[in-house]
Amino acid sequence: MCEDDHGHEYGRDHGHDHRQERTGIGRRAVFVTGAAAALTSVSVSFASAAPREQRTRTVRGTLPPGSPDFVYVPVEVPRGVREIHVAYTYDRPAVPAGTQGNALDIGLFDERGTELGGRGFRGWSGGARTEFSVRADAATPGYVPGPVRPGTWHIALGPYTVAPQGLSYEITVTLTYGEQDEAPRPVYPPERAAGRGRAWYRGDCHLHSEYSDGRYTLAEIAELARAAGLDFINSSEHNTHSAHAHWAGLAGDDLLILLGKEVTTRNGHVVALGTEPGTFVDWRYRARDNRFGRFARQIRRAGGLVVPAHPHATCIGCNWKFGFGEADAVEVWNGAYTPDDEVALADWDGMLVASVRDGGRDWIPAMGSSDSHRSPDVIGRPQTVVLADDLTREAIQDGIRAGRSYVAESSQLSLSFTASGGRGEHAGIGERLRVADDTPVTVRLEVTGAPRCTVRLVTDQGVLFTGDPLPVSGEGVVEWRTTASYAAYVRAEIRHETAAGPVPGALAAFTNPVFLGR
Repeated sequence: MCEDDHGHEYGRDHGHDHRQERTGIGRRAVFVTGAAAALTSVSVSFASAAPREQRTRTVRGTLPPGSPDFVYVPVEVPRGVREIHVAYTYDRPAVPAGTQGNALDIGLFDERGTELGGRGFRGWSGGARTEFSVRADAATPGYVPGPVRPGTWHIALGPYTVAPQGLSYEITVTLTYGEQDEAPRPVYPPERAAGRGRAWYRGDCHLHSEYSDGRYTLAEIAELARAAGLDFINSSEHNTHSAHAHWAGLAGDDLLILLGKEVTTRNGHVVALGTEPGTFVDWRYRARDNRFGRFARQIRRAGGLVVPAHPHATCIGCNWKFGFGEADAVEVWNGAYTPDDEVALADWDGMLVASVRDGGRDWIPAMGSSDSHRSPDVIGRPQTVVLADDLTREAIQDGIRAGRSYVAESSQLSLSFTASGGRGEHAGIGERLRVADDTPVTVRLEVTGAPRCTVRLVTDQGVLFTGDPLPVSGEGVVEWRTTASYAAYVRAEIRHETAAGPVPGALAAFTNPVFLGR
């Protein structure tokens, strides 16, 4: 299921409401009108006050069609402030069919500024919340606790879509004065779980909770991950790392919790997989700005993998436009299998063909994740099954980066996929069988947990083998013989039955390729 961070009902299966609830606090209005450019010169100012006293200011404005991606409303914060609370609403006028309505995201930057790179980042909730608070010892999910220092803070507005009539909004800022509590020292989950040595480990690397636009709590995600038979998960909230410090008590010997985020730009989303705790990665750019490479390198410097998510998703801003030159892997299967996953699979296969044409030195492994946000989303559908030396962050990442993995719809489905030559040569998923072009090669697939599914073997020449449906037991073995001159790589697909016609059924599983030849 492809979701953005906005809580807007775009694309497929977007069920998040965007409620606008007015708070019951008193207001002193400062009326602001005009376009986005005028807003940036307007400050919300406060005077000093006694401890426990609250001061409130309200601003109103209108953003026209064609507004910048991000507009910053300055808030002058005096000394002695304990907490900042922000609430906002905006109008949703009726629009003609086929025309985008209004959708406005929100976040916060502190006195360190709004410059690209996020030094001043204090949180982002997209369109998932109508209000939030920040103080030293606590913050609303999506926001980062820490000292409330004096200076110019900025409320970040992101006009995701703007109706032809424009987007009118109202922001209410309330400051609570008083002594600040001590900021807690963050504790993060360990980078190692018990594991089984070198083995196949199952994981879901794209999940959302209440810390962005999901409805699951972190505890619910951990419980559902264990129930789905997962060995590892990756925290991947939209444009915020605020959940990182809340996972520690939910990890265990049986569940490795990696820390990352979903960098959600206007030109596509990328999962930062397994970064150092607390890593912020900016999202405020488009493909034409030529800045993605800088932040992809930042993800890798922070120990993470760069994984473009749902590259052909149809939701607004979800389609991937940055190219794949920086990708360590690509999320080919996202949630329940749909036509855009089929397009992503075909596109990825085309990249494999190009890689073997160019000598096979560079190829991008595929993976799959649930992108789960709320019930009835199924955590672990699909899941990436990785051959790793142990259940550690580094070992799991090494396996994904090398393509030693396959994707399955659940933990009920397991497979083994190998290629062997006549002299004992052997290679598994993501590896190369180094044999002469004319050496006979035996490709072997063993499957369990795939009742009535059909096996297809796909090469750089296309689908070269389609088997009979597996029995109702879901178990089967397929052997196929070829040569490296006939097939530069072989990968397996296990597909569900289809009603009729030439369209293949939905995937139950697929593998990364085994490469053939020297």
